[in-house]
Amino acid sequence: MNYEICQDTLAIIPIENGKSKVIETHGEIIVNKTPMEIIEDSCLYFGSSYDGRHTATKYLLGISYKSPIIIEESRNIIFFPTNSPRQYNCCWISLRNIIDYKRKYNYSIIYFDNGKNIQLNISYGSLDNQILRATRLESIIRNKKIS
Repeated sequence: MNYEICQDTLAIIPIENGKSKVIETHGEIIVNKTPMEIIEDSCLYFGSSYDGRHTATKYLLGISYKSPIIIEESRNIIFFPTNSPRQYNCCWISLRNIIDYKRKYNYSIIYFDNGKNIQLNISYGSLDNQILRATRLESIIRNKKIS
């Protein structure tokens, strides 16, 4: 099954055997691809490569490790990784649908605007940093559209 990220995509979570659970606003889908493959395919679908998007983030933010990625700029679809994208356990999260996030013991919870939430095995500090990076990227893109 092909899957392209859209405005309803909240998170892409790896599950066994190279599959992913895609959490959307109105449900969940199992896709026979890794989260990274879905990210790469979606970048191509919207007219660029993952490497091109990664290079743009490096240019705009000066960061190249665990970089947020612009999937589609006109709709502000920006995703960020929870770990190094090369790691199997890396989840990808949509910035646009997050309303809050909190620390819970040794993991974090992200709350989405549709009432859903997910628990991630990531420290609050790391999650906060990733969200701040993605927000900075979104702000830079928004300001470029205005000027």
